[in-house]
Amino acid sequence: MAGFVMGEIVEAERAETVQKAVAPGCFVAVVGPSGVGKDSLLNYARERLSRDRRFVFVRRIVTRIADAALEDHDSLSPQAFDEAQASGRFALAWRAHDLGYALPGEIRHDLANGRTVIANISRASIDAARREFGFCRIVSVTAPREIVARRLAARGRETASEIEERLNRDQPCPGGPDVIEIDNSGDLAEAGARLVSVLEELTPKQA
Repeated sequence: MAGFVMGEIVEAERAETVQKAVAPGCFVAVVGPSGVGKDSLLNYARERLSRDRRFVFVRRIVTRIADAALEDHDSLSPQAFDEAQASGRFALAWRAHDLGYALPGEIRHDLANGRTVIANISRASIDAARREFGFCRIVSVTAPREIVARRLAARGRETASEIEERLNRDQPCPGGPDVIEIDNSGDLAEAGARLVSVLEELTPKQA
């Protein structure tokens, strides 16, 4: 009996060691108002980390026809989106601007294998992300109001009054010890290098 108990203890210790070695990866939610430069920062980091398999930059699913000028994403019809969400095929889903947005369920596998998964999500989905992913960090991208207004105007998608309405409607990112703020009001390379540094700090050397 003693040998059997000792064997159980050894197996338990071995399982604990394996569990520690294969710790879940970190989900990094990049958030901020339209015009603050989230996509530019993500593209900067993606290019510099593209050869490092420890990092996964998520391609979102949207109920909108793909348009590279807006966002490089996968498209689903509203009906197909609802069906996929009901069947649990999304890791995270939310609604914004009369559209459905989601992150594919495959990222759960990446997280389980210790990778750092990076995605642009709605600020309204932060709490859901915190509940869904065990190790979650929020990167809040900021810039002064006048800079955001100038960037939105340069896009040419909205009138001056619509931009003003959008800016007045925007809410600050919820705070918390898991929130990391990046100021993107100046040179993109400076803010981009900061994001790369944050991602590397959150990621084990091997994954």
